[in-house]
Amino acid sequence: MATIPQARLFSWKQIEARSDLDRLRMVLAVVPDEGLMRKLEAFRGKGRDDYPVRAVWNSLLAAVVYQHPSVASVRRELLCNGELRGLCGFDPLQGAEVVPPESAYTRFLKSLFRFPSEIEAMFDELFERLGLVLPELGKHLAADSKAIPSAGKPTDRAADGRRDTDGNWGVKTYRGRRKDGTLWERVKRWFGYKLHLVVDATYELPLAFEVTRASASDTTRLLPMIEGFKERHGCVLARAEYLAADRGYDSEDNNRELYDAYGIVPLIGIRHDWKDGEETRALYPDRVDNIVTDEEGSIFCVRRSSRDVHQMETIPMAFYGFERDRKTVKYRCPAAAYGYECVDREECCCGVYGRSVRVPLDVDRRRFVPVPRGSYKWRRLYGRRTAVERVNSRLDVSFGFERHFIRGMTKMRVRVGMALVVMLAMALGSIEVGEQYRMRSLVWSTRLPRAA
Repeated sequence: MATIPQARLFSWKQIEARSDLDRLRMVLAVVPDEGLMRKLEAFRGKGRDDYPVRAVWNSLLAAVVYQHPSVASVRRELLCNGELRGLCGFDPLQGAEVVPPESAYTRFLKSLFRFPSEIEAMFDELFERLGLVLPELGKHLAADSKAIPSAGKPTDRAADGRRDTDGNWGVKTYRGRRKDGTLWERVKRWFGYKLHLVVDATYELPLAFEVTRASASDTTRLLPMIEGFKERHGCVLARAEYLAADRGYDSEDNNRELYDAYGIVPLIGIRHDWKDGEETRALYPDRVDNIVTDEEGSIFCVRRSSRDVHQMETIPMAFYGFERDRKTVKYRCPAAAYGYECVDREECCCGVYGRSVRVPLDVDRRRFVPVPRGSYKWRRLYGRRTAVERVNSRLDVSFGFERHFIRGMTKMRVRVGMALVVMLAMALGSIEVGEQYRMRSLVWSTRLPRAA
């Protein structure tokens, strides 16, 4: 037996130590689950109450907070942790006997799966409270989808609890260009579901979400999520200025509606669908002009080279701002804007100011946007899109979606909703206790401060 040095004579109450249970205590304090509890208790009716609804629900929240992948895992923790049992609401005088068996959890979860909308309502209420304490919440948005494979196998048979009859196959193709100019392609296939997310890019908190089958298109789900968010949180959406998303959301409808209907500047990558080798096209094909554009919407001037007048060169025109009242992007002559020599300047008849070109957004809503893709501002704002990737990573690593046992659409909606509710509850609770720097973290350090 290892010898333990004699302890100092003081009370544990004299140590201002942070218990790891504070994470769960904080979540339970802010989660607005009273409506769900009343519905579950009403659904149980006058049946046996050996395992109270509220205690079992709190233990499921504990499973999310402490990253338990299954009911069996959280039960093992409850059996050996009396303090956790007491915090969840189980009778501390009865010891480990109060921990529900797996069959009781199965019955409880079947009841819980009847009320996925209640969990989504909890998400909305928490977000509304966060909007009151974070004035910048919702200003910069980011959107992306996340593949969530099902734990069940695909089948055409009737549901039996082991197979998944709701999911289907999804395919996502990644393409790029190597440094040597060659193209690469990678195809990912999975069976299950897809989580569509809109997050705040500053605080990295979810604003809206939707769970669909794996084959659902990213492009068609963005506007319905934004419209639903407007109906529930119109005051927060009014703050939105930019939305960043990858090329999976590239469409004329998304760009047009985001800006025209909601006043949100779209920062969406563009799909490259021009023919190989085609670098530029005439901006206005029905005119004889030296102004051309590339696939991403940048504007160029084609002129004779100052080094060899018998050769032509393509020079980027100077972006000169977005005219909101006209919905046009303005460009200036590069020679006049940057002050270098142009042998064709006199033939342009553009004077000292140089020729200017106004491009209406409606020429092509995919290519022409209020913040041009070639500008420094675009690169800076589009870089915020990585916020949604970090949220997806936390869902995988910290909230258990990298390894789970979920089968079926309803179960997936409930489990995703619970994870996002805990994410918002951790953020709100951290703000309320004056520790805003912890708002994006599920795992806290439990280092003890030194005793005085």
